Amino acid sequence: MKLHPEFFARIVEVFGAEGAAWIDALPSLLAEAAERWGLQVGEPFEPLSYNYVAPAVRRGGETAVLKAGVPGAELRSEIAALRHYDGRGAVRLLESDADRGLLLLERVTPGTPLVALDDDEDATRIAAGVMRRLWRPPPAGHEFPAVGDWLRGFERHRARCERGSGPFPATLFARGEALAGELLETSGAPVVLHGDFHHWNILRGEREPWLAIDPKGVVGEPAYEAGALLRNPTPDYLRWPGIERVMARRVEILAETLGFERERIAGWGFAQAVLSACWSHEDHGAGWEPAIACAEILGRVLRKG
Repeated sequence: MKLHPEFFARIVEVFGAEGAAWIDALPSLLAEAAERWGLQVGEPFEPLSYNYVAPAVRRGGETAVLKAGVPGAELRSEIAALRHYDGRGAVRLLESDADRGLLLLERVTPGTPLVALDDDEDATRIAAGVMRRLWRPPPAGHEFPAVGDWLRGFERHRARCERGSGPFPATLFARGEALAGELLETSGAPVVLHGDFHHWNILRGEREPWLAIDPKGVVGEPAYEAGALLRNPTPDYLRWPGIERVMARRVEILAETLGFERERIAGWGFAQAVLSACWSHEDHGAGWEPAIACAEILGRVLRKG
């Protein structure tokens, strides 16, 4: 398979020996999916991140997208989230096999990502509208992780860094960790959140004007969802002129559109930016700088009130 070496290196870096075995098995997995679901599979979408994703055509001529990933809890949550959304605000799940790490998805056309919009205020309002379509209470007996589970990333980071903050500014890290705990304790009624709701995961469609893709599937209060949107598109947003003003305006629009307190949205954005830095440090040992820079910007937005 002619894929970029960085894709293979990233999979091994995050998944270790299991990822290396998955890479070796990938050609046979794709062939299995093609035969099983009657697909002609095209060249993958580039750049690939942590999954193999390619356009496909079914026997009847219907277009689709084949996604293959390392089987595990995260992929199972994605499948469960897509089933829960059932096409409402999100891409439809056509077929899946969690044990094999395979998903067959609706092809979103034209598929232009929200990041392509020049007007950030319009993009923020569109994103808020898609958020509202996704949010519904979790089903009984669900196995989605909770936001509280994700927030344990702060403690894992402390454990790796001998109870300190590691390369992060100590005051910033402590504030992010404390604020995350406060927001969690005062959270409202939970819904099934996308969990990675940013500009590259919102595509222009035909069945609905905009559709979300690649949900993580996590249960928490709706205001939590704003965090990923606020710190993206990373790292490009850090070079925008007047980024602090842009960030403050995003917070205002989300508060007005979704009906949440401005401080709660900015607070989750700040805490999640620090948490995102923890995850980058945990997975790669690097690449956390944009998230910390975002936290610093949101910290100033919070202080200005």
